[in-house]
Amino acid sequence: MTVTPSTWSPRSWRDLTALQQPQWPDGAAVDAAVERLKASPPLVFAGEARALRDQLAKVIDGRAFLLQAGDCVESFNELSTMRIREKLKIMLQMSAVLTYGATLPVVKVGRIAGQFTKPRSEPFERIGDEEIPSFRGHMIHDDARTAEARVPDPRRMVEGYNQSASTLNLLRAFTKGGYADLTQVHLWNKDFVSSSPEGRRYDQLAGEIERALAFMAACGIDLVSERRLHEVDVYTSHEGLLLEYEEGLTRQDSITGDWYDCSAHLLWIGERTRQLDGAHVEFFSGVHNPIGVKIGPTATPADVVELAERLNPLRVPGRLTYYARMGAEHVRELLPPLLRAVRDEGHPVLWASDPMHGNGIRTATGVKTRRFDAIMAELDGFFNACWEVGVWPGGVHLEFTGEDVTECLGGADDVLEEHLASRYETLLDPRLNARQSLDLAFRLAELMRAPR
Repeated sequence: MTVTPSTWSPRSWRDLTALQQPQWPDGAAVDAAVERLKASPPLVFAGEARALRDQLAKVIDGRAFLLQAGDCVESFNELSTMRIREKLKIMLQMSAVLTYGATLPVVKVGRIAGQFTKPRSEPFERIGDEEIPSFRGHMIHDDARTAEARVPDPRRMVEGYNQSASTLNLLRAFTKGGYADLTQVHLWNKDFVSSSPEGRRYDQLAGEIERALAFMAACGIDLVSERRLHEVDVYTSHEGLLLEYEEGLTRQDSITGDWYDCSAHLLWIGERTRQLDGAHVEFFSGVHNPIGVKIGPTATPADVVELAERLNPLRVPGRLTYYARMGAEHVRELLPPLLRAVRDEGHPVLWASDPMHGNGIRTATGVKTRRFDAIMAELDGFFNACWEVGVWPGGVHLEFTGEDVTECLGGADDVLEEHLASRYETLLDPRLNARQSLDLAFRLAELMRAPR
């Protein structure tokens, strides 16, 4: 049964106010890029999006947990086999920790193969004595700090599509071609992580997993033919910010007749673009992918209920995810009323925590960073708020990298302010490095096991 209103079309968003969009200098070039996207093969298929929706429905019931993670914003300059493999490696490690530590299956969704745009708080930034447009992602313009580089170029949407296709090809090869085989669990550890306390703890867990597999084999269980031990499903996601791009990749499913945004399996609407009468809510109300919405500290109970009514009127389990991003200081106070409002109206919403975006700070020298302790404090507050209301704390949404960066403060290896300048490589927001991500996974598993 369709959830798409009869008045909806992939272009109906154009009649409404669309925030956080680039000011394209050439409308004809935009139209040409959109037509090129419409003529291109889909990046993902409707059946895959439905499979993810079914997995997310299990999360709502407390039968699984969502791990959604990846780069703050992907770069056109960093498309390589090694970088994609390293991101996947951290996700596989974290999933192993959560599955083994909390005895729950983990639904894995990457911020990958399309996360090329970002909203910005300020439209301009100052470079010396000059004001230039803020960087909004490589699908819109270049990150070089000049006015010329920041002129939006619609041809970059096609380049973003091509990079996403290449990334997806590699991701599918790794997840289905043996690299994600659970018998390789020890090989997922990284050289610069393995000597750390969390790396050694992971090696111990990997040994326990291998002994469990050996025990099962000794009992006569045929592990070779069990596909789930040798392959994994990793779904893709990105913020559905650039609406011309999303429109260009929207297709009508030949089986159901429903519309799907085939740029990713899951798309989310940001905190800055979730207006009920806005273009983003209009567009995503009509596609059948799983949809997420970032929910910040200004959201009211009426807001979250009305968004659920608009985006999931038929109350399909797995269709809608809310990412709470309240900040460590406010989550225990602000989140419970929202949880109760959605619960009392009977909406099947998956609640996940985004503990990154509400906890940004700047150092005395102006460097944007996040404290690991604040990230963990928001996660702890999120879990406690959910337990209080009787809602399953269903997932986590993180910005991380497989690289040995120093962008977030703290963690087991205690990154200090003086360390930030040594390997601060993000294009926009600070990310957890591999050690911090693994540290978080172990602590998250403990939260999941805690008494409700």
